[in-house]
Amino acid sequence: MTTIATTETLSVNVAASAAMPSVHRRALITWLAVYPTITVALALLGPEMGGLPVFLKTLVLTAIVVPVSAYLLVPMLMKANQRLTARFTR
Repeated sequence: MTTIATTETLSVNVAASAAMPSVHRRALITWLAVYPTITVALALLGPEMGGLPVFLKTLVLTAIVVPVSAYLLVPMLMKANQRLTARFTR
C-alpha cells in the first residue's frame, strides 16, 4: 500500500508536532500532577487505610490518583505549558 503525502497533510503534521512538548517536558508535567496528588491522597487516606494490605492501599490510591491526574491535572498543566511556551516564543 502506497501513501501519498499532500502539502495539506504535511502542514497539519508539522503543526501538530510543533505544539507537542518534548517527552522530557511531558514527563515533568505528569510528575507535577502525580506527586502532589499522591501526597494529598496519602495524607488524607493514610490513617484510614492503616490496617489494609499494601496491595489494597495501592489499589485505592491509584483509583484516585490516576483519574484525577489524567483527566484533570495533566490537561490543565499542558494548557498552562502551551500558554507559557507561546508567551516566551513570541
